Amino acid sequence: MEFQVPQFIERKPKIIGPLTFGQFVYIAIAGAIFFILYYSIAETNFLLFLFISIIVFLTAFAFAFGKIGGRSLPVVLINFFKFCLAPKRYFWGKKEVPLKLIMKKIERKEGREEAEEIPLKIAERNQLKKLSTQIETGMK
Repeated sequence: MEFQVPQFIERKPKIIGPLTFGQFVYIAIAGAIFFILYYSIAETNFLLFLFISIIVFLTAFAFAFGKIGGRSLPVVLINFFKFCLAPKRYFWGKKEVPLKLIMKKIERKEGREEAEEIPLKIAERNQLKKLSTQIETGMK
């Protein structure tokens, strides 16, 4: 028997009509702001009340229903501020280990110490040729 596997099951339940709980909260907060603005500003300056109400409505609508890249606007804004405030450190591969100079200290008769670099051991030309021939031909 074949069964279909459900996809895109990341849906939030609709609690209040066609709205999820978060959408309802954003709309309710905007409604409360309208109520406060109406009784404080609308009687003296109706155009200011209308201007502020439009801004509040658009902001609440964007927060409730806006999506950017499949994510809600509050999530995008939270991630944006976390990114801006977090320290920026980029690691490519493993963490870098500070290079240490290999030095040999030689004491002089005067009591001063000087550092002398230890020369690197380099394989002779004949051995490198021999190794490259072995690698190319596959011989051991």
